[in-house]
Amino acid sequence: MDKLKQLESFVSVVTRGSLTAAANAEGVAPAIMGRRLDALEERLGVKLLIRTTRRITLTHEGSAFLEDCQRLLADMANAEASVSAGGVKASGHLRITAPAGFGRRHVAPLVPRFRELHADVTISLNLSDRVVDLAGEGYDCAVRVGDLPDSSLVSVRMADNRRLCVATPDYLKRHGTLQTPADLSRHECLSLSSDASQTRGWAFTVKGEVVYMKPGGPLDCSDGQVLHDWCLAGWGIAWRSTWEVESEIAAGRLVPMLEEFAAPANGIYAVFPQRKHLPLRVRLWIDFLKESYGKAEFWKTAA
Repeated sequence: MDKLKQLESFVSVVTRGSLTAAANAEGVAPAIMGRRLDALEERLGVKLLIRTTRRITLTHEGSAFLEDCQRLLADMANAEASVSAGGVKASGHLRITAPAGFGRRHVAPLVPRFRELHADVTISLNLSDRVVDLAGEGYDCAVRVGDLPDSSLVSVRMADNRRLCVATPDYLKRHGTLQTPADLSRHECLSLSSDASQTRGWAFTVKGEVVYMKPGGPLDCSDGQVLHDWCLAGWGIAWRSTWEVESEIAAGRLVPMLEEFAAPANGIYAVFPQRKHLPLRVRLWIDFLKESYGKAEFWKTAA
């Protein structure tokens, strides 16, 4: 216990900026805080702080030790919170963001369910197709779909995402089905317009290699939801993500094609700025997402 109190005092003095402020916060004399720091430095055999009457400055060793202490104390607080008062007690405000289309279907419905489990957490959900700067804009976590660029962010893969060619049973009854990707040339394909992000076209695996095709058709649009709606209305074949069409496939409203030619799956990720001192509410939200997305029935029944 004495060792833990020394660590707590060290962190408190550094974060509050003085022995007096730390002592007042704990309700003890500044001399007691000083003795704890002296004992800590003597036990470790290093100088952690340079103390003068005007300021406290961390040494190089003290700066490195501070990070470890903060992580240790945060982990201990989270561990205690997770078993206190009969269960997890997360609190505070959770700010999350997700792509608009995916977020409407597969993030927004989970938000109120999560809060039912953690009533002391308030939540803000931002839906945007731009890549949000999590640290710069103050977000705790993002859900992102697709290959992630290299960055300093931490990511946890939640589920696989593939793209499939789909059409309604009625369309296929009128126009026939597909045997190979080359058959797309004789069908009405619903594609993203040239100003959209899908510039390389539709991806398939042919003879072990990923190839891209840009099938034509009488209709294109810059909005993926519109293509989805046109496809459901029977106007043609669309190349859509499984997260978007899984429930319609399960219900028989859409039929998948060329599955044996599907390109390798990319991922659905939870992304957050850093792993150290992750608030309990963020950690529980990520766990909740992973558990939800890990259930096959989730994708088949999502709206």
